[in-house]
Amino acid sequence: MGSGYLILALLIMGASWLVGATLKNKFAHYSKLYLQNGLSGKEIAEQMLHDHGITDVRVISTPGMLTDHYNPLDKTVNLSEGVYHQRNAAAAAVAAHECGHAVQHAKGYHWLTLRSQLVPIVSFASNIIQWVLLAGILLIKIFPSLLFIGIVLFATTTLFSIITLPVEYDASNRALAWLRNQNKVNQAEYAGAADALKWAARTYVVAAIGSIATLLYYVSIFMGNRDRE
Repeated sequence: MGSGYLILALLIMGASWLVGATLKNKFAHYSKLYLQNGLSGKEIAEQMLHDHGITDVRVISTPGMLTDHYNPLDKTVNLSEGVYHQRNAAAAAVAAHECGHAVQHAKGYHWLTLRSQLVPIVSFASNIIQWVLLAGILLIKIFPSLLFIGIVLFATTTLFSIITLPVEYDASNRALAWLRNQNKVNQAEYAGAADALKWAARTYVVAAIGSIATLLYYVSIFMGNRDRE
């Protein structure tokens, strides 16, 4: 299992790098595809919220690149500085996608609700999980239950990454449907936005696969120790 997992880990790392690099290239490419309507990411976001009858969500700018996110706690669509100000297909895609999360929140989308409920647990688990797993492996002969506890904690983060997939894909579908149905983009701009969001979603797919593989690796260590007892 050790050598097999190492090969799998290297493949996942390679896939993660490839998807991440492609995503950056896609966004750089579609950042040069300027919208004919001249709308900025901020204006796209505000119009999508308005069209869905959402009046209690603010659109604000946040520092960094690809730091865009929706915060359900304070009901803000946070757009990176480039997306907030720029007027291109990439900015439109990201802005509409983050508003897709706001729409999910407003409509009580069940997968988003479940993911939000897991956030406190995952935050706690993420802070201690590496130490619990390390100690569990080192002390597996005398305290095997510690590794089991680490596996349970890691399983919560894996579950979170899996639940994230339908949340992200649904947000993109909502974004693209609105961009198309409200004629906010032309055919070429729509194709660019769809392509950019497709590669963004693949980063979550790779992350989920990596988390599942790692979880199975720790489970195999735990089960292997039990078989030797």
